[in-house]
Amino acid sequence: MADLLPTPTGRAADADAADRSYVGLAKRIYDLIAAGDVAPGGRLPSERTLAERFGVSRTQVREAIIALEVQRVVEVRIGSGIYVAHAPQVLAVGFELPRGPGPIETLRARAVIESGIAALAATERKDADLDRIFAALRAMREHMDDKAENEAADRAFHLAVAAATGNGMLRLVVTAMWDNARADPMWKKIEEHFHTPALREAVLDDHQRIFSAIIARDAAGARSAMDAHLSRVIGEFSQRWR
Repeated sequence: MADLLPTPTGRAADADAADRSYVGLAKRIYDLIAAGDVAPGGRLPSERTLAERFGVSRTQVREAIIALEVQRVVEVRIGSGIYVAHAPQVLAVGFELPRGPGPIETLRARAVIESGIAALAATERKDADLDRIFAALRAMREHMDDKAENEAADRAFHLAVAAATGNGMLRLVVTAMWDNARADPMWKKIEEHFHTPALREAVLDDHQRIFSAIIARDAAGARSAMDAHLSRVIGEFSQRWR
């Protein structure tokens, strides 16, 4: 299976080294499929094999495959692998390159930024901020079986933590990161695979730990709890398909 994917050489290798984003990788995998290297219905090499072949991270492979799945070029079967779609006409119309950062890339940026925000919130929060954060936690708990309402409460929690810093720009940054990601079809697709009731339970527990640290004015604890929370989500969304 690994032999299906040629090792880039010469100028192609230089181009690969210069463009290691998931967007460029998605295009290269698409070109291989369009050229018939893997027939419709055929299984692509594993994430690990693709990462090694192209000299990229498995995260970039994951995001490239999600981009191709959104375009209906491939089909992901959890526990089995990645397959070329049974629809040659999809390849005939061309591949629309994705735009902007991928879901995992966004989550990693949030982990860096929101960890600092949580630490600042722990030192700057007012009683009214605690009330808003608690209200979001309560709404999450009340809507554990309603994904849409639970997600709205999840968003409210993160925005309330940002607002507790007293810095309006930080709240705008968190709002933009949250809303831009969830408007992305790639985010919706990766959630289809990995967002489960068990993850919602774990997220609620994470949020409670963040809240407890903010109540205690424990900046280091709030930073650590937020980082652990977003790292958990990244880990869930980075599980192996096979």
